[in-house]
Amino acid sequence: MPDHPLRKSGRSAAVLIPVVTHSNAISVLFTERAKHLKHHPGQVSFPGGKHEPDDPSLAHTAKREAWEEIALPDSHISIIGQLPPYRTISGFAMTAFVATVEPGFTLIPDGNEVSNTFEVPLSYLIKPEHYQTEYITRAGHTYPVYFIPWQDKMIWGATAALMNSLASIFTDNA
Repeated sequence: MPDHPLRKSGRSAAVLIPVVTHSNAISVLFTERAKHLKHHPGQVSFPGGKHEPDDPSLAHTAKREAWEEIALPDSHISIIGQLPPYRTISGFAMTAFVATVEPGFTLIPDGNEVSNTFEVPLSYLIKPEHYQTEYITRAGHTYPVYFIPWQDKMIWGATAALMNSLASIFTDNA
């Protein structure tokens, strides 16, 4: 996947892609941003945010944000890998950390940032036929924008692009 849509380095940010390992299924946990937010209100996202000066690493940023946004305890998170930085149109160089998450916790969305959480089966998310692609042109360059419909939700933009990158690992190695 090309490094798009931002061509310069951008501000550092990190997100956590929480892969929840239930006893009978594996799913991916998503958040819905609060509707009152100035940037990306109501959009589906992963827990995450900008790297703060006190954060010792981007992995720490992702885990800190998951705690702040939805009270996902660090003790339930095991980072198993990361995706290459994804440069967003909003000016961030975002690193996604893939983590297994053991159930047995209660999520508490911070209403200032998150309105809701939901899970989607990983088996659904790794199937290319569940992705829709539109193309946009900015400054003479054409970029794909991915969309993943799920029930009454639409996962799109950077979140869907990151999921597409993760899904390609599964489908390329199948």
